[in-house]
Amino acid sequence: MGVFKRILRRLGFGKPRKLNRSRWGDLGLFLVLLIFGSFSAFPLILTTSNAFKPLDELFLFPPRLIPRNLTFDNFRDLAELIGNSWVPFSRYFFNTLLNTVVGTAGHVLIASMCAYPLAKYRFPGRTLFFTLVIYSLMFAPQVTATPNYIIVTRIGLIDTPAAIILPAIASSLGLYLMKQFMEQIPNELLESAKIDGASEYRIFFQIVMPLVKPAWLTLIILLFQRLWVTDGGAFIFSEEWKPVSYALRQIAAGTIERAGTIAAVSFIMMIVPVVFFVFSQSKIVETFSHSGMK
Repeated sequence: MGVFKRILRRLGFGKPRKLNRSRWGDLGLFLVLLIFGSFSAFPLILTTSNAFKPLDELFLFPPRLIPRNLTFDNFRDLAELIGNSWVPFSRYFFNTLLNTVVGTAGHVLIASMCAYPLAKYRFPGRTLFFTLVIYSLMFAPQVTATPNYIIVTRIGLIDTPAAIILPAIASSLGLYLMKQFMEQIPNELLESAKIDGASEYRIFFQIVMPLVKPAWLTLIILLFQRLWVTDGGAFIFSEEWKPVSYALRQIAAGTIERAGTIAAVSFIMMIVPVVFFVFSQSKIVETFSHSGMK
């Protein structure tokens, strides 16, 4: 075996190789990434451009990426339609904040508290329970839409904010991410805290949660993006409980004359999650790289 290893080293198989790339290679790699990045960014750029186009430029084919006559009329029309609504826009905004804040905070807290014993304790059924959590990630939201509606109807939550908040809190993605992250915390650290007299709640909130900060920050970002665009159309029927996304789509829906208003609505609904993601993408990449999720 030793002779075989020496032969492989002489042939150069066992030696670490250094990355040798010229400036032209870096430039080529940059150009390739720029091309593919442009394809990814094209829908965002086009949505932004359409929001500031006059009505006659919206129907040009092929579409014009940069508007010739920049206008804010689409946003003025949207503001006028909102002003004529019999429910104040502040009510729609409050409903969206309620769904987003309560749903996100509840999901992070419940998922973290469930993930802690799964990651650091051994009890009967632990493996089976976590396996079911992993299997639940395989189902698309369209598959679980009907069971969710039946459950929400049976417990009497139709036409209430809880119909949006509770399914968000019960999502299994956060449980998976938090469990994978908490497993990397050394058990010796938690045992030393117990020896010093710290309770389980103190260990959880003052030691575990600060150490898994990238994971729960990622959950906040993902849940915020999801709940921000949730319209709750299948559960919410009363006008006073509709979120901003539902109200904007309802206001913009109409004849072809409202095409500019629809473009403004699309821009407003897109810009907030995009900005949120741009300023926090490093946390998301770090969390998914540690959890092993693709």
